[in-house]
Amino acid sequence: MKPAAPKRSPETATPAPAQGWRALSLLHGTIEGRVERALHGGHGLSAREYSLLDVLSRQHDGEGGHLQMKQVAEAVALSQSATTRLVSRLEDRGLLSRYLCLTDRRGIYTDVTDAGRELLDAARPTHGAALREALAAAALDPRLRPFVEVVAAA
Repeated sequence: MKPAAPKRSPETATPAPAQGWRALSLLHGTIEGRVERALHGGHGLSAREYSLLDVLSRQHDGEGGHLQMKQVAEAVALSQSATTRLVSRLEDRGLLSRYLCLTDRRGIYTDVTDAGRELLDAARPTHGAALREALAAAALDPRLRPFVEVVAAA
């Protein structure tokens, strides 16, 4: 016979912020997994690649319109070195191009190519559907529902 597990006192219980963080991590993993499978299966893109193309596609030529690599890295939640590697992979696939800044020759900008825009346009409905499905499924879990509501309201 297995001995009963000791009762946890309130002092040893997991604090609410840790429980919330665990739930938020679970929600992120659930969403990212579903989005990853949908994008990869339908378009040959990872979730990170999609995110990078999406961020870069929103640049504009006006003042402050082009993002520096540091800004891009922050927008896609990657380190600068990981972002640079990701840009290189997408550039090798013909989805991105890099060029020197006309006003500051030290600056290098990255832009989405026509092929990248076409792929992104084709992938957007897939991304949206996978995101909606993942959120709907997560909303059924009482631990995740509050986070789903926040995401849905944003």
